[in-house]
Amino acid sequence: MARRPDIRLTPDEQAAFLRDNKKCALATLDQGGFPHVVAMNFTFRDGAFWMTSYGKAQKVLNIRRNPKVGIMVETGGAYAELKGVMARGDCEIVEDPERVREVFVWLGEGRATARPSGSVQSAPKRVVLKILPHKITSWDHSKLGGRY
Repeated sequence: MARRPDIRLTPDEQAAFLRDNKKCALATLDQGGFPHVVAMNFTFRDGAFWMTSYGKAQKVLNIRRNPKVGIMVETGGAYAELKGVMARGDCEIVEDPERVREVFVWLGEGRATARPSGSVQSAPKRVVLKILPHKITSWDHSKLGGRY
């Protein structure tokens, strides 16, 4: 039997993928232990995923109880087009409004549309979610060459 091709993204491919794709699914665990999955904008820098949220949001309450989270960034429609990165790690909540403003700037870099003007004023109500991955898994099904 032929070996399955290695479909992992190379470090350079992974860096480019995370630079080019800015929306992820963030999974936390709710009070009952069930997954709570939400769409989030993010940036990846210095080995961490960064995003902002309102401090009273359910995902933040979940993280305060249990900082273990999962993130998935994926593109593609058909199976042979699927490409993605999944990370599991711990989330640190940073409550400094200046840090929130800094992450807003990072999130806006390279975007075609500007962030709504009211979002910066919301900084005092927001927190930064800094996710330090323990494990990152990646895939690019186009590397299967039609063998799936």
